[in-house]
Amino acid sequence: MNKKRPIIFVTGMSGAGISTTLKALEDCGYEVFDNFPLGHIEPLINEKGFENSPLAFGLDTRTRGFEVVNIIEMAQKFEGKLVFLNATNADLQRRFSETRRVHPMATDRTVIDGIIQERQLLEPLTDSADRMIDTTDLSVHDLKRIIETDFSVSTESQRLSVTVMSFAFKKGVPREVDMVMDVRFLKNPHWDENLRALTGQNQDVQKYIAQDENFSIYFAKISRDIEWLLPRYAHEGKSYFTIAFGCTGGKHRSVFLTEKLAEKIKSLGYPTVIRHRDMPTP
Repeated sequence: MNKKRPIIFVTGMSGAGISTTLKALEDCGYEVFDNFPLGHIEPLINEKGFENSPLAFGLDTRTRGFEVVNIIEMAQKFEGKLVFLNATNADLQRRFSETRRVHPMATDRTVIDGIIQERQLLEPLTDSADRMIDTTDLSVHDLKRIIETDFSVSTESQRLSVTVMSFAFKKGVPREVDMVMDVRFLKNPHWDENLRALTGQNQDVQKYIAQDENFSIYFAKISRDIEWLLPRYAHEGKSYFTIAFGCTGGKHRSVFLTEKLAEKIKSLGYPTVIRHRDMPTP
């Protein structure tokens, strides 16, 4: 077996985006197998002619022979990455309601009961996952960009992928974030009527924030910290790192800091995804 060959096991909550993830991996050059019987996976991996092929397997509670322990052991045996897709119960219930699909564990009960039962069944996988992706606040395009950045075959040798995101504190702190930075101490463009309707991607807004005497000191410090931290996380084997900047409305200060730090991180050579969770769309 070629230990360097990318092998990914994609699992998680039904309705959380497993199919979208598999399609994105296929676009990235993986040979994808969705709901492949669990007992057939090892012979396929060992099959001649597949020694160098990047492989991705979609496994959920519909998969024949689905066993949580076996999935964990298989990912460890073949040194594959275990990716777990998640979302809140309310969001999963809404998705099933909108699509009118039958939840695989709710054929004789309500959808929410099926979701709760599935979450309990899959809980051990969340502890063993190499990558947890919460899709509650992600669009299909957001999810595809994350997969392309983190798992593209061309960047597979890179050990650490970074997501930089902005958010509004009034809408809650994002889940599964490694580092949260509060930038509400910076001068707020919201109080300038000429800037209020704009976002942190606008040059006038950026200039306004950059003129705050605290900005240059803060950005220099966070840049030094990140430049020092990232290689150490990579050395310890961490594959993914997410830093989130929060301000009151998620529109001005956090957006500008996200854009600026992402530019810095890209210059250091790390694959980087930018997300603006709460920035209003045009």
